[in-house]
Amino acid sequence: MKNFVLLLFASFIMMSCNTKISTADLAKINGYWEIEKVEMPDGTEKDYKVNPTVDFFEVKGTKGFRKKVMPQFDGTYRVNDLSEDFTITDKDGKTFVNYTTTYAKWQEELVKLDDDVLVVKNQHGIEYHYKRPIPFTIK
Repeated sequence: MKNFVLLLFASFIMMSCNTKISTADLAKINGYWEIEKVEMPDGTEKDYKVNPTVDFFEVKGTKGFRKKVMPQFDGTYRVNDLSEDFTITDKDGKTFVNYTTTYAKWQEELVKLDDDVLVVKNQHGIEYHYKRPIPFTIK
């Protein structure tokens, strides 16, 4: 009986950690995101204190694009014509962002998404933790 209770508790913990991303939540991807840290499969982390570029996402329904932009000191962003198109799909209870460019195709699992946090995991098990950037201002 004790093992059953432990198994039930462990199952509950694992299920609560794996929250499904709803279709309505996908709109939260829209906007600017900067990498806060990268977590490697072995658990080591690399923190990013200053980012010369941030990612701009725009999604409508299950299609969108990601573009690298450079923050400027006046609070604006410098952009170029390069972008990565993507589609969002669900498979086996997980949500995936499927990127396509002229040169490559790849997929990232959408691990967590809310108003202030975006976490994606690539095919190598590397997790990218994003946060909303604070714009530069000159005072």
